[in-house]
Amino acid sequence: MRSWRVMCCAVAMVLAAGGLQAVVRAVAQESNREGGLLESRESIYNNIFIFGDKENVTMTFGHNKRYYTESSMRLSDPGLLTVDYTRYMTLGVAYPPKVERIVEVGLGGGRTVSYLKGAMPDTAILTVEIDKDVVELAKKYFKFTETATMRAVVADGRSYLMRDSQKWDVIMIDAYRGPFVPFHLLTREFYTLVKSRLNPGGVVVQNIEPSTMLFDSATATLRSVFPSVDLYDGGGNVVAVGYEGPSLPQPELLARAAKAQERYQFRHDLRTLAAQRRVLARPTGKILTDDFAPVETMRAIEKNNEKWKEQTEVPR
Repeated sequence: MRSWRVMCCAVAMVLAAGGLQAVVRAVAQESNREGGLLESRESIYNNIFIFGDKENVTMTFGHNKRYYTESSMRLSDPGLLTVDYTRYMTLGVAYPPKVERIVEVGLGGGRTVSYLKGAMPDTAILTVEIDKDVVELAKKYFKFTETATMRAVVADGRSYLMRDSQKWDVIMIDAYRGPFVPFHLLTREFYTLVKSRLNPGGVVVQNIEPSTMLFDSATATLRSVFPSVDLYDGGGNVVAVGYEGPSLPQPELLARAAKAQERYQFRHDLRTLAAQRRVLARPTGKILTDDFAPVETMRAIEKNNEKWKEQTEVPR
């Protein structure tokens, strides 16, 4: 995956004065060495940049004077998951006794759900993505295609789960605002909602950035709702799997992974991925809770989804 740190330095000085168009010009100039800027959009929620060359295409979000890669695809090999943590996100299908329904909160380029759909054509897969422009660009550049069994809904993930009482076997959460998961997708109330939308034996799978101050609290909060939490190091990101009941013995998890691998023939072997499991035994963070009354939930969600302003600074 391409690093954007050099690019961040190149555009930081023009952000305040030049707005999005100045950013686009600076990013395009810096990107010429490694791939051109194919398209940029300023949506309600994100500044989105699509970069590409003959080998790869990448979706990047610009936030707070920095750039964060959201999705990447190798043009010559679309079936490869090029981002390590997305491979571990697929481990969710190894846990339940059966997987007939999957929902993902946060689409990006749609590479994870497209990969799952390729191996599990009869499984119903729904993606809930708040930004309609992200959905459009995923279809345009990343081969994301809606079918009778794979759909995309434009909505906030928490709002959707509140309004829709359907049950799922796997709920995947891969939504980010810059370097952070939006706070309303990290609280005990949210995880309680997620738990209520799982079928018996179902799991929640979440991508959590480990270098932020919220990581310990996020995993502790997940553990406060789900008795068992497994962690996987996804090469810079940590994938957490939460589920009911006692922690699965490792031989049992490996057996389940082998059974799912045999059935679906995933390119990235579930047995190899499951062998990297670590168990969250002693959570240390403070449990995160909603800081508003239930009647204010919808307004608070809207506030949490506001796009970061370019002139803001991270508190020191």
